[in-house]
Amino acid sequence: MYVPDDRPETCPACGDPYESASRHAGGFAVNLRDNERYRRVCFHPTTTAEGEPALDCFHHTHAQATGDGVESSDDAPDSPVPAERS
Repeated sequence: MYVPDDRPETCPACGDPYESASRHAGGFAVNLRDNERYRRVCFHPTTTAEGEPALDCFHHTHAQATGDGVESSDDAPDSPVPAERS
């Protein structure tokens, strides 16, 4: 995993604030089940310094994803909670 130096101020995929970002040029897995730290991970296409295809992942906390500034503990089965794994 590589953390890009040129991260935008807001997520380019959804426009919301995000806590962290990572760049992945190889395979990776995203756990879309309960996660205490992140509620959503957005993906945005990019390239590596060598010009190879990659994805930037923007990790949103529960408060950032809901937009209300309050951490959510919504564990309803119909509301998957995305989380990053690399």
